[in-house]
Amino acid sequence: MDLALATPHLFQDKLLPDEARPVGLSALVHALAVKAPVRRPCAISEKHIRGSSRDQAEWRLFDKRYWPGETLSAHLNFALRHEDLDLLVLKRVFKAVPKSAIEAFVREAPTGVPTRRVWFLYETLTGEMLDVAESPAIAAVDLLDPKAYFTGKPKVSKRHRVRDNLLGTKDFIPIIRRTPALAAFTESGLAAKARDTVGRTGGHVVARAASFLLLADSRASFEIEGEHPPRNRLERWGRAVVQAGKHALTLDEINRLHGVLIEDNRLIRPGLRPDGVFVGERDHENNPMPEFIGARPDDLDSLMKGMIATNTRMRDDGMDAVLQAACTAFGFVYVHPFQDGNGRLHRCLIHHVLAERKFTPPGMVFPVSSVMLDRIDDYRTTLQAHSGPLMDYIEWKATPDRNVDVTNDTADLYRYFDCTEEAEFLYQCVAHTIEHDLPHEIDYLRRHDEARRKIMDTVEMPDRLADDLLLFIRQNKGTLSKKRREREFKALKDEEIAQIEDVVREAFDGFENRVP
Repeated sequence: MDLALATPHLFQDKLLPDEARPVGLSALVHALAVKAPVRRPCAISEKHIRGSSRDQAEWRLFDKRYWPGETLSAHLNFALRHEDLDLLVLKRVFKAVPKSAIEAFVREAPTGVPTRRVWFLYETLTGEMLDVAESPAIAAVDLLDPKAYFTGKPKVSKRHRVRDNLLGTKDFIPIIRRTPALAAFTESGLAAKARDTVGRTGGHVVARAASFLLLADSRASFEIEGEHPPRNRLERWGRAVVQAGKHALTLDEINRLHGVLIEDNRLIRPGLRPDGVFVGERDHENNPMPEFIGARPDDLDSLMKGMIATNTRMRDDGMDAVLQAACTAFGFVYVHPFQDGNGRLHRCLIHHVLAERKFTPPGMVFPVSSVMLDRIDDYRTTLQAHSGPLMDYIEWKATPDRNVDVTNDTADLYRYFDCTEEAEFLYQCVAHTIEHDLPHEIDYLRRHDEARRKIMDTVEMPDRLADDLLLFIRQNKGTLSKKRREREFKALKDEEIAQIEDVVREAFDGFENRVP
């Protein structure tokens, strides 16, 4: 099939490099008027490029000898050989051309590796069978190159002679590229480091550390949403987080967790929402100004079932636990299946996967939300980098009750996504909790207990008062303030206070200067 190719000045708001023309997915999307974002567009220069290709602004620019021609087959082959796999774009390209064009593509080279991959993907993504004979008895090829992607356990499709090693099912497929950062993280043994830290610590200290870290995570998860709930609500949510991983992840389990989060449901409908939802602001008349819009209500059942099935496949395939958590948790928050509470449930699902896969030590919760709160700009940038480009392809109108109503088919925008940046961000957060937060909390408790014991050896007092005294001295950089001396601790002698100050300074000497 010949393409009516043109060289635009702009492609999806990106300025095309001088003396270059789109190639691969970018050429197909432009020529076929496909409505989907090409996140890393490629172009062919009219000149020679040292090293064959280079990154230039928002483009990947290839040497002129890479120009494949002006046919559908040529640009599909280029995309499969040289570009990151983008299932959303591929499916919409498949839908934009006659079925006979893909059949002709397969018949041109039925045993070719790119051909078999396109064939398999066409029938998997569209659900339509091509009128072509099954592949002969030749060696099967991996759908995803394990050197370039993180993959699932392969399942051979005899019809295509392709080993399906996708992470998900046809209804929900995340992609994670094997970047140097993720390769290093997955080989770093973080789970073993956490177990070693806990194993070298007494059970009483571990239990207290777990309690403090859980409270910190719960508080941060609410603060990310701009909420400051009372202590009892934090503790109630914390108890739900501790239960994470004890039950298989099903829609019923997700609904149960949502019920724990939303105690008063008089104004919030339990379960999958029957209406639209958006993330963003409102104007002065309370009309929606969305930055992102969740999936249509009619698509929620299919998307959630697909997400859960994909989570199960990743678990059963032995997928790296943090990568699995990223796919499930971020996939969930992009779908946004509930009227409220999606952000906190998204972060709870991280704990669920890590606990179920025994990545976290028993009874422990890594305060991932605390790290996300500390890195809130990076967190938001990660979310917006995925969701922002999709908004150009979501058609919506405001409803009489000032909500949003999506008017076009958007299910595939949530069904297929590249989760690489999200996985890198989550791994950075998990690494920080294991290498810093967990040992820091344990170290603090050890120093605190030693200081309190020596304080009470110096002067007999209740535990609560000793804890207050210790905290006040630390807050005042190693000395007890005049106000505290004259109020709570006026019964103490000057020499006793001086001795206690020495105890606290000695106990926390060399400790990071951060008062919990």
